[in-house]
Amino acid sequence: MKHRERKLEIAGLNTIAIGPSDANATVVLLHGYDMTPSDLAPFGHSLGLPVLFLFPCGPVPSPSGARAWWKIDAEHRTQALEQGPRDLAGFEPREMDTARAKLAHFVSDCARARSPLILGGFSQGAMLALDFTLRGPVLPAALVLLSSSRIALQHWMPRLDRLRGLPVFVSHGRADPDLGFSAGEALRDMLSSAGANVIWFPFEGKHEIPLVVWRGLRKFLRALLT
Repeated sequence: MKHRERKLEIAGLNTIAIGPSDANATVVLLHGYDMTPSDLAPFGHSLGLPVLFLFPCGPVPSPSGARAWWKIDAEHRTQALEQGPRDLAGFEPREMDTARAKLAHFVSDCARARSPLILGGFSQGAMLALDFTLRGPVLPAALVLLSSSRIALQHWMPRLDRLRGLPVFVSHGRADPDLGFSAGEALRDMLSSAGANVIWFPFEGKHEIPLVVWRGLRKFLRALLT
């Protein structure tokens, strides 16, 4: 049964909600840079799971009119990509603290109503989801990291113990021209070394979320919910 989409405002963030309001679990997925919640929302229908999906809108406008969780220096990014796909391990966005605080308010409002809460995202949204897990006030029940990279390592490394035993789904395209496949592998290795229960899902593709990844994610979520 296809659930009706609802537009909500949660903790000041415009949000698309899909699924029963009285569901026993919530999945929060954060879009990437220069995207909107509507880019991910169709998967809330197609996954066909008895959960409440929430797709919040990033607070920062991107140059195209879409949204983001923090700004990107387009000129610096272009120059960096001339050297090949990137690993952002040493990068820390100026607006990271603000983005994490906004997500903390959002998660707090969601957690009052139901649990468990599964947190994840694509690209920039996945980076924020992991940063929140390591530096935020509460731990989600599981993480979903789609085409992501490590960032702010100097702050992450001392907190990796928080990941011990945490189920984490990690996907990355072997031909990703933006965040290199090696960056995805390094993220996987960091999580595994910290004791997280990592499901590693490489795929033949670029910086994207193909159907095969959504099938893998559905299997991951189903296992959590049984």
